[in-house]
Amino acid sequence: MIKAIVTGHSRGLGAGIAAALLRRGAAVLGVARGANGALAAQGVQEVALDLADARAVTAWLDTGALTRFLGDAELAILVNNAGVVTPVGPPGRQGAAALAQAVAINVTAALQLADAFVAATEACADRRIAHVSSGAGRNPYAGWSAYCATKAALDMHAQAVAQDRIAGLRIASVAPGVIDTAMQAHIRGVEQRDFPALARFVALQREGGLAGADETGARLVDYLLRAGFGDVPVSDLRDLG
Repeated sequence: MIKAIVTGHSRGLGAGIAAALLRRGAAVLGVARGANGALAAQGVQEVALDLADARAVTAWLDTGALTRFLGDAELAILVNNAGVVTPVGPPGRQGAAALAQAVAINVTAALQLADAFVAATEACADRRIAHVSSGAGRNPYAGWSAYCATKAALDMHAQAVAQDRIAGLRIASVAPGVIDTAMQAHIRGVEQRDFPALARFVALQREGGLAGADETGARLVDYLLRAGFGDVPVSDLRDLG
């Protein structure tokens, strides 16, 4: 049986990933601050957890809930999808609290969950971790230093873990492309002085250049379930066919 944990499942790409996994017959555990009633009605188990709170994540992991959920999995999956683009702007206008939150959600929680997932699936012959990364982790953008740095951290984590050669584990940090989500709406609402590339993202939305969250979630799950998943630890979904 496929058992999958998806963070940030309550909306956007996370919801698309969770729905695609359900269609593939997977049991899905969604972890997010908010809930998704439609997915819960389809069988997604939901955990209300603030991934910005490392102590809360640690406390939840200490309950053994993750281990109990994954215990009888034949294929175990972790999708670290939750992420924030804020703070947007150059250093000096970012703020300590916003920076701490970005690192906690984008990096700390992902690494905490990856570590716990590997420990919980030691007896599973096929286990896979997908970090949802971004092209911003590979190409710098003015105003996105926090976002670029945290996504680059996921890329490097995947590459280093691949070098660990853990039995049965495949890992990849995957950039999904530019998707029509609430994050994109937030980006279009920032000031030009904080994000000089703003016009490009406004044009993408205006010209229909944003991919749908459901479609992208399905494509990511297709890749996640392929035999060759993780052969390349850092990839772009748009290049995978």
